[in-house]
Amino acid sequence: MFGYYLSLGLRSLRRNPVLTALMVFGIALGIAASMTSLTVFYLMGGDPIPWKSDKLHVVQLDNWDINQPYDEKKGRLPDQLTYLDATALMAAGKADKQVAMYKVVLPVQPENREVKPYLMLGRATYKDFFPMFEPPFRYGGPWSDEQDAAKARVTVLTKASNEKLFGGADSTGKTVRFDGVDYTVVGVLDHWQPRVKYFDLTIGALAEPEEAFIPFTTAIDVQAQSSGNNSCFKTAAPGWEGYLASDCIWIQFWAQLDSEGSEAEYKSFLDAYVMEQKKLGRFERPLATLLPDVNEWIDLQEVVSRDVEIQVGLAFAFLAVCLVNTVGLLLAKFMRKSGEIGLRRALGASRSQLFMQHLIEAGVVGISGGIVGLALTGIGLLGVRALYDEFKSITQLDWKMVAVTLLLSVVSATLAGLFPTWRACRVQPASQLKTQ
Repeated sequence: MFGYYLSLGLRSLRRNPVLTALMVFGIALGIAASMTSLTVFYLMGGDPIPWKSDKLHVVQLDNWDINQPYDEKKGRLPDQLTYLDATALMAAGKADKQVAMYKVVLPVQPENREVKPYLMLGRATYKDFFPMFEPPFRYGGPWSDEQDAAKARVTVLTKASNEKLFGGADSTGKTVRFDGVDYTVVGVLDHWQPRVKYFDLTIGALAEPEEAFIPFTTAIDVQAQSSGNNSCFKTAAPGWEGYLASDCIWIQFWAQLDSEGSEAEYKSFLDAYVMEQKKLGRFERPLATLLPDVNEWIDLQEVVSRDVEIQVGLAFAFLAVCLVNTVGLLLAKFMRKSGEIGLRRALGASRSQLFMQHLIEAGVVGISGGIVGLALTGIGLLGVRALYDEFKSITQLDWKMVAVTLLLSVVSATLAGLFPTWRACRVQPASQLKTQ
């Protein structure tokens, strides 16, 4: 019977192409507006690494000024560590994996004369960065623990930087010169651009990805300045060594805690570390340490702003307006078929059969609106990408959002068709037959 009702619905829609087009386009506009906003909301706030997000934790310590909290308005702890604390935690090695890192700018002097010297964004980090955040490798792999300890001049390039410097060929074993120093390429990443740069939210969730990675110890040895967020509550002593010994915060620190109960153990370790530092005259504020996981960190840093949430609400309000218009159009269409409905009732069709027939017709409108809405959503995301270049990573439809778009469209149209269908099924066959 479904096939029969479907054919009746399609035939009915073809009889009034203008009315059908208005209903389809109305739903499509509402779907496009809501799904464009929802896609941005979903990709910004969704779990970027769901298979291990509960095991990756940001380390937060409160070393800030005793007279003024780091974030008095929101009550948050500092989101980075000092060099002293980051290196002390790395040396302790209490986590299953741990990494201290910061952002650098690397002046590149290519061997290829056709490529002019340029500035490259880089990340100074430890070898554990790669197994913790799992960027895929195209060639080679990460450097070793021994190379971390030896302050080795090695680097991992991204796919894009490898294509620019070496034409995309396997460049492992070759050298690239950063700021007058030769680094040996040990690995090349495949395409990797997390939709949200959750491992470093200090300068924005949608900040440009780094193009090369070098050992943290090497960066410190060559005095590579941080190009990320640097915050100091008191003046550091002059020179590089003075900056390293200061209470300025500029280093992100992550710990991977795999086993059950290890988070509590690591938290106890951090508390004990802070108490020891208090004896040395540091950490004058009350004891406070935090270990938010990936999703807690995204929420804490308010990656999904209030503006985005409001936009989603307004978009769904617009969808509701479109559905109200669709209800009116369906009601007008179904009531215009009163004579046909009365005749079918007189010939033995039950109300439930008529209800199903017209509900399927509304569903066809929904599917059509969903397909058109999907195309309009794609155009909307392209528009967002054109207006906001930093939104590239979160303005893409994946299969989940495609499925949600189609499902939302069908459900919306079906709900919009409930009242018109109910009214149509209330038609009395006798009164209609008298008028025919």
